[in-house]
Amino acid sequence: MPATVDALAHADDLADFVAAAPSSFHAAAEVARRLTDAGFTALDEREPWRAQAGGRYLVVRDGAVLAWVLPQSVRPDVPVRVLGAHSDSPGFVLKPRPTTGRLGWLQAGVEIYGGPLLNSWLDRELRLAGRLVLEDGSAVLAATGPLLRLPQLAIHLDRSVNDGLALDKQAHTQPVWGLGESESADILAELARDAGVDAARIRGYDMVTADAARGTVFGRDDVFFASGRLDDLASVHAGVQALLVASADHDADHIAMLAVFDHEEVGSATRSGAAGPFLADVLERIGLTLGADREERMRALASSWCVSSDVGHAVHPNYPDRHDPVVQPRLGSGPILKINANQRYATDAAGAAAWGGWCAQAGVSSQEFVSNNSVPCGSTIGPITATRLGIRTVDVGIPILSMHSARELAGVSDLWDLARVAETFFRG
Repeated sequence: MPATVDALAHADDLADFVAAAPSSFHAAAEVARRLTDAGFTALDEREPWRAQAGGRYLVVRDGAVLAWVLPQSVRPDVPVRVLGAHSDSPGFVLKPRPTTGRLGWLQAGVEIYGGPLLNSWLDRELRLAGRLVLEDGSAVLAATGPLLRLPQLAIHLDRSVNDGLALDKQAHTQPVWGLGESESADILAELARDAGVDAARIRGYDMVTADAARGTVFGRDDVFFASGRLDDLASVHAGVQALLVASADHDADHIAMLAVFDHEEVGSATRSGAAGPFLADVLERIGLTLGADREERMRALASSWCVSSDVGHAVHPNYPDRHDPVVQPRLGSGPILKINANQRYATDAAGAAAWGGWCAQAGVSSQEFVSNNSVPCGSTIGPITATRLGIRTVDVGIPILSMHSARELAGVSDLWDLARVAETFFRG
């Protein structure tokens, strides 16, 4: 079925969002920008918080951001509906003393972040993006245009490459970014120039690589969307769009909240990750602003929901044996409900029933995802959130191909349908 006008517009806006969010820090900043432009109030964790019925708020912690909307008839034990996602993606991180090179080539010293498909990063123009911390402790965002490339060895110099490509994680993953000698160049100066600061002021940095190409719609009837960082900016973007729509007239009996965490790809165990205290801290502070005592806060959590949204595997036409022989999600057939008997996903029967209800209300078809028993599956922020807070949690997402590639593949209609269900979830 051809993509609808609404779905195509959503995909085009997602391409803009990904381009503005090459790092987790940029993603948090772009979420904050879109929400504050719509009237949300940005809070500072170091300052006292005040709240009023119907208020719309957000707070940024490093590469994570939480945003929420209070109902008009707010009470101390009001429950929360959290849509959780993450802002980071697999790739490469700039090492200390990053300006390297040999044989007249300038190279960047990088370390592998998470579990990227290494071969997918070859022969692409890459950006560097992240934050620079200056001598006074202030932080500025920086993002280059196309700057780096990991050039693959020509087939003439490796005749067996098509029989099996093996990349050494140190020797073969250091990208080139110019010509000359490393003693007379400084890749940090490139970043400082973008940020408009003096390179001598830089005292620390968190910099990652990102694909420089913009996301694009293609295929027969415009059914496909390819982009970097769909894992998991597709969910972040859907959550932002849904919260903006739902917040315009939010009159439900719960708090609608978007929770975007960092460091999911490396275990979430950081101050801005789902295993850290960020969500618990903010929920406690919201309760305090509403005058809730501990009993009321516990009642609120017991009545709350978390939808953990992340990508899952669509059935691959060239590798059908890697998937469950019966449950085979397809692009263009709707968002997925993620299920795992060993609790790598937090979905249970109650969550499956609730998800089915939200999809039905939104007029969206859903599909199930379960792994082949011989192929262990990954995990998400879902089990972490459920364990930390005791909130009923369901794991969902969209099906994609090329997960953890520098450029992943999704269905245009699935992206739009996820946002529609997220809006229904927020509205209640």
